[in-house]
Amino acid sequence: MMDNRIGDAAKDKLLATGGVLGALGASSCCVLPLAFAATGVSGAWIGTLTKFAPYQPIFLAVASLCIGLGLWRAYRSNRTACEGAQCGTLASHRLTRASLWLGAALLIVAGSVEWWARLLA
Repeated sequence: MMDNRIGDAAKDKLLATGGVLGALGASSCCVLPLAFAATGVSGAWIGTLTKFAPYQPIFLAVASLCIGLGLWRAYRSNRTACEGAQCGTLASHRLTRASLWLGAALLIVAGSVEWWARLLA
């Protein structure tokens, strides 16, 4: 009988991916256009990114949930014994943790952009 459950390493990677994509979605309306302008990238298409502004709270909530669960899973001390390739390697654990922390940093920047943008204006 085949086991159709997702392995621990795959769950961690899925949460890290969801967290980073959610953080990018949350930052797409405000932070990304500012970053593009600061690096010299311009174009009319950058203005279309502001259409995502009404969805920023949803992106923030999804990213917070994914990153929170991902960090909890990555750092919990009572990990069960792994079987075969379900657990991943040490390098994949480090990459997952780095992705989660990158997503958390993006999430903090995206969530606080209205506050610090007023200070810079």
